[in-house]
Amino acid sequence: MATEIRVPTLGESVTEATIGKWFKKVGDAIAADEPLVELETDKVTVEVPAAAAGILSEIAVKEGETVGVGALLGSISAGGAAAAPATKPQAVSQASSPDAASTGKQAAAETAKIAGDAGAVEPRSMPPAPAAAKLIAENNLAVDQLSGSGKRGQVLKGDVLDAISKGAPSQPAETPKAAPAPVAVRAPSSGDDASREERVRMTKLRQTIARRLKEAQSTAAMLTTFNEVDMSAVMALRTKYKDVFEKKHGVKLGFMGFFTKAVTHALKEIPSVNAEIDGTDIIFKNYAHIGVAVGTEKGLVVPVVRNADQMSIAEIEKDIGRLGIAARDGKLSVADMQGGTFTISNGGVYGSLMSTPILNAPQSGILGMHKIQDRPVVVGGQIVIRPMMYLALSYDHRIVDGKEAVTFLVRVKESLEDPERLVLDL
Repeated sequence: MATEIRVPTLGESVTEATIGKWFKKVGDAIAADEPLVELETDKVTVEVPAAAAGILSEIAVKEGETVGVGALLGSISAGGAAAAPATKPQAVSQASSPDAASTGKQAAAETAKIAGDAGAVEPRSMPPAPAAAKLIAENNLAVDQLSGSGKRGQVLKGDVLDAISKGAPSQPAETPKAAPAPVAVRAPSSGDDASREERVRMTKLRQTIARRLKEAQSTAAMLTTFNEVDMSAVMALRTKYKDVFEKKHGVKLGFMGFFTKAVTHALKEIPSVNAEIDGTDIIFKNYAHIGVAVGTEKGLVVPVVRNADQMSIAEIEKDIGRLGIAARDGKLSVADMQGGTFTISNGGVYGSLMSTPILNAPQSGILGMHKIQDRPVVVGGQIVIRPMMYLALSYDHRIVDGKEAVTFLVRVKESLEDPERLVLDL
């Protein structure tokens, strides 16, 4: 009896995925729990394991195709020999003779026409996917003017985004509404340049990054405020205790533990930076789930340290280490990526001296860390050299006032320049 391979539940709000890579081909032997196929969602990359040992007898969906939750990906047959892949009758006939091949092609063409005619009718009765329906409503689009790429012609979220990017017309409304501006078509390259270019389709993750960042810019009233912090005290503390810290906790003492703890202290004093807007309401979060931006080969991901306000610096460092390894190996779960209330981005590891980070919607604040650099500063009337870091807080001005944003950043600065405040909860 064959065991079906289906798309697993991918987490909250994730309704579809793209086939990234098949690790096996039809006829290959498979062990139970062995990874079979990689799925790319708009949040994470997920590997689907084999539910049973056997032979991969069918691959139903090719790499690059989009599938919904529960969709059939393939099947595993029991026993030591592979089941023959399903073969259409006309394919066998084509191998027999030229006349049979011609007949097979004609039959295939007729079948395709029938399928096309049926497909034209089925989308009208197949409702759009939930995520697609939400976008359709938000953009006031006409469903019957959208082409669906899902099963039985279902309109998926990607279909709606493609239509919007191409300037799909809105439905007539009582209040006139401007149609989305069409995307500018790229001018063709010259012959010499074209031969040296490579066109690569964006991954699901990269498409989501691009869309979410643009949505954040379009929705939030984004503003950035800056400050600088003298890192002398934190660096001295690290130097003094790094060996005994690593020996006791099994993890290195980095900067992120201090910054995360400083942020959680500041969020308690300025709760609007830890809130989000929902329609005409403001939702204040009485907890701090801190997203830590991590660069990977496939793009930027933001795993979340949950309840960081209740953790010690050692616990924060351990969780950040775990999430960093999972991000590097492509093993982040959907749960690791959800629920963040504030984000920290450390561009300093790449040498960035200053930046204006973009909000991770629907969050109302993101802190940008930068390169530590020796600079001359005035202390007690004297010019001294100190290891300084610029800090940048980008915030949603719709919910966070300038005074609150500046106060928040000053509190982070105070905690880092006097780390004892973190221990004493000051």
